[in-house]
Amino acid sequence: MYRRRDTRREQLVAEITNNLRRYAVDAQHVGHAFAGLHGLNGTDLQALIAVMDAELLGDPTTPGRLGEQLHLSSGAVTALVDRLERGGHIRRDRGATDRRKILLRYADRGAALAMEFFQPLGSRTDAVMAGFTDAELETVHRFMVGMSASLRQHRDAVRAARAEPPERTEG
Repeated sequence: MYRRRDTRREQLVAEITNNLRRYAVDAQHVGHAFAGLHGLNGTDLQALIAVMDAELLGDPTTPGRLGEQLHLSSGAVTALVDRLERGGHIRRDRGATDRRKILLRYADRGAALAMEFFQPLGSRTDAVMAGFTDAELETVHRFMVGMSASLRQHRDAVRAARAEPPERTEG
């Protein structure tokens, strides 16, 4: 049962929390639809997003970092990267300064598939943001950065708790 929200702030906090939850679920559905169209599983999709994010930051990821980020063994990462490379979604490049280093990058085919699928969403997103002033967007950006950090902290705490061995009781 929901309790009554007394102040406008409490109402807004509850509404924003509900909107964030719905947004997360809807975004997950969109991601799953893309994955399903291209024969990808959830881990494949997470890997593609990690590769894309790293490239956008100008620091392409490596198989080792990808494995750490996704909590996968080196063997599982190798199989994942092999599968995504065979599908044309990513490519392996050698580092410019250290040829032993493998960098993972979005492949042209994978980028084209993503662009085709997500372009309408991008247009819709642009239209929504056009209704906000620069100052409002700055506030929204600050909010989203904080909320994303909060979510990652919770995710990491949950992962750490799952990794700890259960306490033994004397009996």
